[in-house]
Amino acid sequence: MSGTSADGTEGVLLLHGIARRAASLRPLERRLTRAGYVTLNLDYPARRLGHADIVEAIAPTVAAFGEDVTRLHIVTHSMGGLVARVLLARRRPDNLGRVVMLGPPNGGSEIADALYRFAAYRRFFGPAGAELGTERGAAQARLFGRVDYPLGIIAGSRSLYPLASLLLPGPNDGRVTVTRTRLDGMTGHIVLPAAHPTMMWNRRAAAETLHFLREGRFNGR
Repeated sequence: MSGTSADGTEGVLLLHGIARRAASLRPLERRLTRAGYVTLNLDYPARRLGHADIVEAIAPTVAAFGEDVTRLHIVTHSMGGLVARVLLARRRPDNLGRVVMLGPPNGGSEIADALYRFAAYRRFFGPAGAELGTERGAAQARLFGRVDYPLGIIAGSRSLYPLASLLLPGPNDGRVTVTRTRLDGMTGHIVLPAAHPTMMWNRRAAAETLHFLREGRFNGR
């Protein structure tokens, strides 16, 4: 975990993806810091717990950070977007600002559907991996809650995985289709020529993230 806080300053919680660590968001974190935000870039047990238990594990740290900032924004990559949705459904801070998700599997991923049958996938990705499929029932709808907060979503349309993309219907980032990143109630949605595993290092994605945090919309949208 890395984090700094200061009275009167806006903060950003960063949440990484399932097979990542906080270090994967470090370049974006530095960009946010230079822009004047204080940050909490959390390492969390992405492969050992399900989404609800992840939220319970990180909630005290997030709450303490939120008390030290005037507004608490959230920026996520990949599965971090699902963690953020559960957090906001269960433990929403009173000073919530804006939320930006990069490549979120909001509607699940056909890749997870195909791989979940293999024991190696289930062992590596754990309980959260089981929740990344496209079949979503009423229980998951309640878990993720509804979007009634300012939300900007950045989808990718470039793949580093040609074979995996054969399983994905329509434009995709190699892991998630553009369509499945979308959510009812979102404020803005843009598609960039970025791949899923490197999207958080994409300069335009970083610039659009900052623009949404400041203005509540993406540049030119």
